[in-house]
Amino acid sequence: MVVQADDAVFRPVRAGNPFEETVERLLQAIKLGVVVPGDRLPPERELATRLNVSRVTLREAIHALTEAGYVESRRGRYGGTFVNEQLPKPRRTPAKRLARDLAGGLDDALTLRFVLETGAAEAAASRTLTPAERAHLERCLADTSTARLADYRRLDSRLHLAIAEVTGSPSLTSAMADVRMRLNELLDAIPLLERNIDHSNHQHQAVIDAILTDDPATARDAMQEHLAGTEALLRAFLE
Repeated sequence: MVVQADDAVFRPVRAGNPFEETVERLLQAIKLGVVVPGDRLPPERELATRLNVSRVTLREAIHALTEAGYVESRRGRYGGTFVNEQLPKPRRTPAKRLARDLAGGLDDALTLRFVLETGAAEAAASRTLTPAERAHLERCLADTSTARLADYRRLDSRLHLAIAEVTGSPSLTSAMADVRMRLNELLDAIPLLERNIDHSNHQHQAVIDAILTDDPATARDAMQEHLAGTEALLRAFLE
């Protein structure tokens, strides 16, 4: 059974800063494509329970995201909190400044991403996937391959999360979501190049093909090649 990414993202927040962490979890869900533009967030009571926060804290977090342009609240029988069809554009903070802010955290995040994502591809290919899991991977791959430039980063993240989901490990899916968020702001600061996207899509296809044909070694190697290309591009813009 697919370990749903929303279960990994909408997990209980840690004690200490419930408001900040609630905002972070909701942003994670939106920016990583777990909930997409036009989707409704889970009902308030359910979401507060899943995040283990008070409904007051949840409402404050939703209000902050409303003010920032990510969600809107609708009243009535079919009301609720919906992700806006038009999301705010990512901040264009210079990549070198973001890298300086991360300091040694950049190498740490890239190493963690490498271990998690190559391991996830290998683990996914080692399982006997259900028809639903196979369809989930194929659908996320298709969405990424046909994505508009403005949506590419979000759908790319969603595909990578889907690979983690079909490993059957909620902990791996949560860790993958966290590391993607650490790196995505930096990736947003460099241009999306058409040639690079085409190459990335071919690599995605190779990873998913290896998973669907139960070939763990090839899945791991294909993911390793894909991550190496992304890291090389990122570092080129930081030099």
